[in-house]
Amino acid sequence: MNLKELSRILGLSQTTVSRALNGYPEVSAATRERVQAAARQHNYSPNARAKGLATGRAYAIGHVIPSSDSHEIVNPIFGDFIAGAGETYARRGYDMVLTVVDDAEVERAFRAYKVKGNVDGTILHGPLLNDPRIYLLRDIGLPFAVHGRASEVPGDYTWLDVNNRRAFQRATDFLLDLGHRRIALINGLEAMDFAVRRRQGFEDALTARGIPPIPALHRSAEMTEGLGFRFASEMLDGPAPPTAFLVSSFISALGVRRAVLDRGLKLGRDVSIITHDDVLSYMTNGEDEPIFTATRSSVREAGRLLAGMLIDRIEGVTGDTQKMLECDLVLGASTGPAPR
Repeated sequence: MNLKELSRILGLSQTTVSRALNGYPEVSAATRERVQAAARQHNYSPNARAKGLATGRAYAIGHVIPSSDSHEIVNPIFGDFIAGAGETYARRGYDMVLTVVDDAEVERAFRAYKVKGNVDGTILHGPLLNDPRIYLLRDIGLPFAVHGRASEVPGDYTWLDVNNRRAFQRATDFLLDLGHRRIALINGLEAMDFAVRRRQGFEDALTARGIPPIPALHRSAEMTEGLGFRFASEMLDGPAPPTAFLVSSFISALGVRRAVLDRGLKLGRDVSIITHDDVLSYMTNGEDEPIFTATRSSVREAGRLLAGMLIDRIEGVTGDTQKMLECDLVLGASTGPAPR
C-alpha cells in the first residue's frame, strides 16, 4: 500500500491525505480521522523521511544514559519506564534513540541531539535537586520532560512525578500506628530529588508525633540488594536495633529481608518492613499476597504518560505539563505490631 493507492481508496488527493497523516492544521478533524482510520485498516505507514521533510521533525525522542554504574539509572526500574514510553512512541509514530555515554560526555550528547536534529526532544531520568541538565536543555532549546522533579531549579518545565513525600509520610504513620518508635530509613542517594522528598515525608510523620529521627538508623546510598543487606545487618547487630525499616526500593528491601531472616527473626512479628514498590513487570512483590507492605506506583504507566506529555509539547497540543501521581499503600505480610 502506497500513498497513491490510499488516496484512490479514499477519493482524496495525495496532498490532502499526506497533510492529514502529518497533522497539518488546515485539514478538518473529520477528514483527518477518516484518513487515519483508512491508513490503519490498510496497514499504511507514511515514509518517515518524507514525513520529516514535510514537517521539519525527526519523529524521534532521545534518552541520554550515563554508563557509570554509580548512577541511579542502572536500577532495573529504567527498563519498565522505557517499555511504557516505547508504547506511546509507537502509537504516535515516534522512534526511540538511546545514547549511552560516559558521565563526562552527557552534555556533549545533548548538544549533538540539537545540532544533528535527529530527535525532537528528550526525557531526563534521575533528576538531581538542582540538575544542570535542565539549564543546559533550556539554553540550547531542545524540548524536554523530566521523570521526577528538580526542586531547586526555578521556572516551569514539563515533569511527571509520584508524591514521594506524601507516600513516605503515610508509610511512617502506618508504622507509628502499629507502635513502632525505632524506625530505620534506608533511602536512595540523597543528591536525587525523590530521595530527599522521601526523607522529608519520613521526618514529617515523626515530627508530628513528637518523635525525633535517630541518625544512627538512617542510610542513603545506591538502591541495591547488597547494600540493603549490609545496612540492615549493621543496625540489627547494634545496641538498640530498629523494630521497623522504611526502604526506598523493593530491591533494597530484599536485602533487608535477608538480614532479618539470617538472624532468625520473623518478618512482621519481630521486625517490620515497608518498601516502595515500583511494580516491575518482571520482579513482582509476591503473587497472591504481597511480600512487603508497600507504597506502590507503576513505572511503566509513568513512561506512557510522560512520553505523551513530551510529544504533546513538541506537537503544540494543549495538555498537562506537570503531573503528580499518588501512591497506593498496599498491605503485605511484612508488617505487624511493634514487639514488646
